[in-house]
Amino acid sequence: MSTVRRRVERSPFPAAAIAALAVALFALPLAGLLWRAPWSRARHVLASSDALDALRLSLVTSTSATLVALVLGVPLAWVQARVDYRGKSVVRALTTLPMVLPPVAGGVALLLALGRNGIVGDQLDAAGVHLPFTTAGAVVAEAFVAMPFLVLTLEAAFRTSDRRLEDAARTLGAHRFTVFRRVTLPLVRPSLVAGTVLCWARALGEFGATITFAGNLPGVTQTLPLFVFIKFESTDADAAIVLSLVLVAISVAVIVGLRDRWLVTR
Repeated sequence: MSTVRRRVERSPFPAAAIAALAVALFALPLAGLLWRAPWSRARHVLASSDALDALRLSLVTSTSATLVALVLGVPLAWVQARVDYRGKSVVRALTTLPMVLPPVAGGVALLLALGRNGIVGDQLDAAGVHLPFTTAGAVVAEAFVAMPFLVLTLEAAFRTSDRRLEDAARTLGAHRFTVFRRVTLPLVRPSLVAGTVLCWARALGEFGATITFAGNLPGVTQTLPLFVFIKFESTDADAAIVLSLVLVAISVAVIVGLRDRWLVTR
């Protein structure tokens, strides 16, 4: 029985050196946070009422934004993967745009669309829906920025899933929605979980669109990233460092948790 030996290539010196510089670019900022972290004050900072309020609001808005993304993004991902229609490439470009658009520009765009003087602002205002500078506005801003992570991850899963199982279920008389709920979603569950967690993590860390569209009102729209910015701009940089480490820890936990579902490591 023959065995296949894995080929190991030796990198030329310039490539290895450049790769080391690239790793340093990612590692040094984290090392700087750990080095300057005021560990003796960490417990006091994390227990402060302002920090807890900002963390609570961040969890509420990011979770709400993720729910909005699930309600809107799952059907969108399915349509993009399974339905051929005119303008599909335009819709995909619009779906991807928030990932590359500067967050502040996204906030300005939201304000001009959904603000009181925006495209649909008058209609929303007449219906009693006020989004700018409210908690609901923070949720909308976070959903706008984070939903593409869910849509693109799930669209790829819908496109590559085995449709024969769905066809067999329909042949046996199952309704389309039943097939989607009992067959399609279980097939793409790993990607659904990965996309949902990525969406939530991106919403949790959102800054630019939130501060532009929803403002920075303590207890209303001041999420943890905004609170970190205010602390860093003031004389309490130690608190900003500690809370930045909290956000870094959450990000690392997400990456480690999804390493086998979203990131190809082997």
